[in-house]
Formats: sequence, structure tokens, C-alpha cells
Amino acid sequence: MIKQSNLLCEVKNGVGYIKLNRPKALNALSVEMIEGLYKQLLEWKEDENVAFICLTGEGDKALCAGGDVRALYDHRDSNVEELAFKFFYTEYCMNLTMYLYPKPILVLMHGIVMGGGVGVAMPATHKIVTERTKWAMPEMNIGLYPDVGGSYFLSRMPGYFGRYLALTSRTIGPEDVLHIGGADYYLESAKWEELKNAIEEKSWTVTSASEELSSLLDSFCKKSGDNPPIAAIEEKINKHFAYDTMEEIVKSLEKAGNEGDAWCAETAKLIRTKSPTSLKVTLKQLIEGEEKDLIDCFKMELDMSMNFMKCHDFFEGVRSVLVDKDRNPKWNPASLEELSKDVVDGFFEYTWEEGKNPLEGFKG
Repeated sequence: MIKQSNLLCEVKNGVGYIKLNRPKALNALSVEMIEGLYKQLLEWKEDENVAFICLTGEGDKALCAGGDVRALYDHRDSNVEELAFKFFYTEYCMNLTMYLYPKPILVLMHGIVMGGGVGVAMPATHKIVTERTKWAMPEMNIGLYPDVGGSYFLSRMPGYFGRYLALTSRTIGPEDVLHIGGADYYLESAKWEELKNAIEEKSWTVTSASEELSSLLDSFCKKSGDNPPIAAIEEKINKHFAYDTMEEIVKSLEKAGNEGDAWCAETAKLIRTKSPTSLKVTLKQLIEGEEKDLIDCFKMELDMSMNFMKCHDFFEGVRSVLVDKDRNPKWNPASLEELSKDVVDGFFEYTWEEGKNPLEGFKG
């Protein structure tokens, strides 16, 4: 067992086990955890004794509740851009490495899987949800945007599920995660130990790991959920979130709400509570992401993340949710109508000292 800062890593019978080990913080990713995870992935990538990776979270509450953005807030008046670059650049390198990994990655999405937690789950080749899974991209609540590859995976979900989940920050359960393509398997959490034992008793080889892992999971898991709630509103989501401006999306929802559709009225009201800046930037991000490849999506997000470190709404959002916890943010500007296109476009342009984005030419 290799003990790193808040990470537990070991190799057993050809399986590289990584456990996020920060249960009191719901396994939220610190800079040290991201660095350790990235380093371990690179080390095992070329190791012939590791046939596949198995990623889990310590405790019964969460795989990972996201990135530890409180640290960025605490450095807002000092070296926040320096710290932010280290955090985001390393995290995105780690995420990209997972997407491009030459070996299967199994992830148990038990409990809370949000933000950065979704970021480490989505690249996995074999994703398991349980009855306790709570999945969300909640960045809109803190005046940020859905990063960690959100440009890529949210824009590729069926219909406009990605836009809906990004712009509302709503939390969904296991059946819905399967329905939108965010997971591959459903397993009752009580059966995880039995599955884990079956994995540990087998000797795995690089050449056959993917096929044999799929076969083993097929024998333990289901591949679809029963009556996913999100399917019942799929038609509404695809109608109202198809517009390419936030004003049109909200107008469409409010019109239906005024005509008696309670879900549309509630959804419009919820969106109106979010940062207008985050909403408009995120919608543009997802539209742009549709046409970009994986690495270009992360390059765009690195530019965006650095620009958000100069944005009032990010620090105000973190204050309202994580610091003072009053849930009463004062967004600036306060309405969609006050926010110009030029300001939104500015989030997608960042001047790098070397003249090029550090993720340019990333090879994994």
C-alpha cells in the first residue's frame, strides 16, 4: 500500500487500486490529491503489472464532491492566479490522461459525484452507479462554469440534457445518470464487496483486461435504470434548451410557465437565481464545445478558468455557498440583459506569457 497525501494506492493481481481518501471533505480534490493522482496514473500507464485501474472513494458518502475551490477563495487577495494555474492545469492534465489512457479504468460512482468528481468519472471506460449516487455539475451555484471536460461531455449528451444540467445545476440519481450516458452499469452498493472480491481473486493481464472486465461487470450489474425521472421531462428539455441565447431559453420557459406548466416556471425561476455571467459564458462554452475535439475543449477551459479568477461572481458565489453559507449571492451584473456579448467573449481569450496555451499539443 502506497500512502500519499489523501490517496491510497496499491497493485494487486494486475489491478491498480486508487482510493480518494479524504472522507471528512467528501473526498474533494486538493492540489496535492490531483498531483498524486496524475503522478500515479502516469506511473501505471507503462507498468505491465497493471492491467487496469479501479478508482473509488473512501467512506459511504461520496466518490468525490468536486475540487477544493475554497483554497482559491482564501488566496483571492494574494497569488490566486498562480495557485489557480497550478490547480487547473494539473487537474486538466490528469483528466486528459484518463481520457487517453491505454488501459481500462473502472470507477465506482457511489454517493456524491459532483464537479471535479464527475471530471474523474466521465473518462472511465467502466462507470458504475449505485442506489446512493447523486450526480451534478453544480458550478453554476458558485458563479463558475462546468469545467473538467464539461465542454466535451455535456455537449455530447443526448438532446440538450447537457445544457439543462449545466445551467440549472440540478442533481440527478442513478437511473438518470445511466439515461444520459454518464454511467454504464448499475450495482446495489451491498454487492460491491462481492464484486470487488471477484476482481481481487482473478489474475488480470493487459491484453484481455477490457473484455474480461466487461464480462464480469455484466454478470453483476444492470445496464439501465428503471423509469428514469429525467426521461419524463426529456421533451421539455429538448424544446426549451435548444435556443442559443440565455434570454431565449428563459423566455421560452417562462412563457410555458405562464401557460400553466409548473416545471417550466420552477426551472425558469431557478435559472434566474444563477450568475448571469456564468449562465451566458457556460452556454457559449457548450455551443463551442460541440465543434471542438477533446484537447481543444480543455484548452478553452484553461483559458476560461484563468479568466474566472478575475471575475467578481466566482468569489461572491464561493462566499455565499462555502464561506458565509447565506446562499444569498449578489451577482454583478445582476441580470442577463445587463451582460454584453463582448464581456462574455472575453472569458474565452487569455494571454499566456509563452504566447500559447500550456495544453497545446498535449500527448497524455
